[in-house]
Amino acid sequence: MEFDFEALPPRDRYRLLCSFVAPRPIALVTTCGSDGTANAAPMSFFNVFSQDPPIVILGIQTRPDGTEKDTIRNIRRSGEFVVNLCDMAIAQQMVDCGHPFAEDVDEIVLTGLSHAPSLKIAPPRVAEAPASMECRLSQSIDYPNRAIVLGEVVQMHVRDACLDADGHYVRPEAYQPIARLHAENYIVADRQFVLTESADLSDRPRR
Repeated sequence: MEFDFEALPPRDRYRLLCSFVAPRPIALVTTCGSDGTANAAPMSFFNVFSQDPPIVILGIQTRPDGTEKDTIRNIRRSGEFVVNLCDMAIAQQMVDCGHPFAEDVDEIVLTGLSHAPSLKIAPPRVAEAPASMECRLSQSIDYPNRAIVLGEVVQMHVRDACLDADGHYVRPEAYQPIARLHAENYIVADRQFVLTESADLSDRPRR
């Protein structure tokens, strides 16, 4: 099948892109409202794009009525946010944080999660998350119905059990993140395998 994205309605483009660009990691993003209330929202339009500088990217869509969501408004105002990574232990709470609560509702507390203080920025992180990244806004790119947010990671918190003794390598039996496939379908990284380049390539010249 062929699909002309210049003619295809946005909803059909969304279905195709989200169904085939998968699985996508999930960021449970925490920010602070203007009155200091914590906000938490899950996002699967998320990934890491650079280590030098350390940059993560979020894609934040507007509400159906065209207004901006609390997360992007908070990021624009404060320039700060936390990316909390998710595993099965907080999967249901992550989904529940996506409910369109009022601006003055603290989704972290309401869903049964807990605040943990960040070290360099104001928004709290989620204590139960296996890893959290404190971020400062680097730049944003605005489209009519979506903002692309580039955040620079300034501090990372990792649960001790998720790393080896030297703190260099992830222990796959301890860190099994969940990711989104399509619609309400998710997957967990509990079946990992090692894959290296073919042995017959080892003698080929390298650049």
